[in-house]
Amino acid sequence: MDNNIKAIQLRRHKALATGLFLLMALVFTGCVYLLKTSTAPWIGYVKAFAEAAMVGALADWFAVTALFHHPMGIPIPHTNLIESRKKSIGANLGNFVVDNFLNATTLRPYIDKLQVSAFIAGWLEKESNVTLLVSEATRLIKQMAATADDTIVTDFIAKRAGALINDIKLNEVVANGLQLIIARGDQERVLNFIVNKVKQYVVNNEDLVKKKVKQESHFLIPGFVNNYIAEKLTAGIAKYLDEIEKDPAHKIRADVNKQLEVFAVALKTNPKWETELAALKEQLLPPDKVKTYAASIWKSAQTGIINDLSAEQSALKNYFTRSVRDLARNLQQDEALRNRIDRWIRYNAYAYILRNTKQAGMLISNTVGNWEGKELSSKLELEVGKDLQFIRINGTLVGGLVGLVIYALSKLL
Repeated sequence: MDNNIKAIQLRRHKALATGLFLLMALVFTGCVYLLKTSTAPWIGYVKAFAEAAMVGALADWFAVTALFHHPMGIPIPHTNLIESRKKSIGANLGNFVVDNFLNATTLRPYIDKLQVSAFIAGWLEKESNVTLLVSEATRLIKQMAATADDTIVTDFIAKRAGALINDIKLNEVVANGLQLIIARGDQERVLNFIVNKVKQYVVNNEDLVKKKVKQESHFLIPGFVNNYIAEKLTAGIAKYLDEIEKDPAHKIRADVNKQLEVFAVALKTNPKWETELAALKEQLLPPDKVKTYAASIWKSAQTGIINDLSAEQSALKNYFTRSVRDLARNLQQDEALRNRIDRWIRYNAYAYILRNTKQAGMLISNTVGNWEGKELSSKLELEVGKDLQFIRINGTLVGGLVGLVIYALSKLL
């Protein structure tokens, strides 16, 4: 209800209570005057009623007024209680709310009724709500990407990348890669490629072999003998390489595989390789270079996000839309999912409220305690002052009845 309406109602009820007091004063005055000229017994009863009613009205007016103000502006002790005791009122109000409302027994029934997933599912049924949610989400992401502090983001990426790089043991990575190659037999293809290329080179460079044989031969050996040796040497090497290439079980292949396996184990177990490859990693990726890479990664990601979300057909926006629709469909169709979500929300809401009851009490206490005294009195008077005027009205009527009874008893006795 508006404060202006509350103020009007308060004034009306004050006027009613005051008017009733004035009425009793008039009746009392009239009875005093009549007693001077008449001996009618009823006048005494009416006078007693009016007299006691005035006393009751004044007493309750004082009690009600003393809560919010000094009666008639006189600083009588123990009056204007709200303003003078606002600190203790705030503390007591905070404790009252915590003890009587924010406790496990009171909260549990309300928390158990929470069905947030059903509300979300119903809300997401409307296409306009899905569009609104996606639009706001993409706007926020775009704004965050555009206004993000480049230095902070770059430092974060660089630190995470640096920690990841430091955790990587390059000797183990290389060893595992080599063992995977051996397990898959990929080294056979590499060996075949190398053997084939060497064989072709030997065959295609027979003249070079002859030249080398001639250079290393004695000057007394005839040229045709050198050529013959070179031809045999070339043919022998080519034939041997051809055998290696065509025979999957060739001894050379077995020796190569064995040496590769030994080398892979050495990479893992020999501290020398761990140290050398760690040093190589530091040379290839020093901190300044990692930071440069991080800045480049962030700029690329930032530009990509902003450009995509600004496009008419945004891949990210379409992805968000599909995800939201999938979520809505799952919530509507999967009761078990709804129950899991609701249980999680209830548990965390229950635990969070109980963990922060003291903070809620302190908030109420500090808020009330920091109000201006007159402001607090005015607020409370607007809220309860109207009903307190009935105390004055009842005090007037009850006081009159009590006075009437006492007067009647005095006459009977």
